[in-house]
Amino acid sequence: MDKQLMFVDGSVNTIRNIGYGAYLSVSEHELSIDSLKSRVQVKRFEDTSSTKLELQTLLWALTEVCETNKKLVVYTDSQNIIGLPGRRSDLERTGYRSGKNKLLNNHELYRQFYDIVDMLDPHLMKVPGHQPSGQRDVMGQLFSLVDRASRQALRAAYV
Repeated sequence: MDKQLMFVDGSVNTIRNIGYGAYLSVSEHELSIDSLKSRVQVKRFEDTSSTKLELQTLLWALTEVCETNKKLVVYTDSQNIIGLPGRRSDLERTGYRSGKNKLLNNHELYRQFYDIVDMLDPHLMKVPGHQPSGQRDVMGQLFSLVDRASRQALRAAYV
């Protein structure tokens, strides 16, 4: 089965609560960095935070690409996203509530995440964020395309 590789990242202005998410989706056979730069997709999100933006970006990317006939591997630097599968049973058991019985801020996004994970069964891979370019492997180089695109979009919005 062919693999579809997806790279997702976001950059947020925490004062204005506005961020930009970026993703790149490629087949495992098309890994030429230069030819893929133009395929990075970027979207603006409002009323967001860094944790929320990472989830919003991933959900947007998964619904845009949504190919169920390929094995999907998602690369992210978000520890929250990487940890969500392991938190699922506790979150569902508590009804997405905190120890003080308050609904978690991102409960709706968590529910959406689990719904789409059930449908697409992606493999989540942690990428070290913001590595020096000389230390990046191919996946790190591809991830840097979305990292750079989201940061540039955020900077451009406030120039």
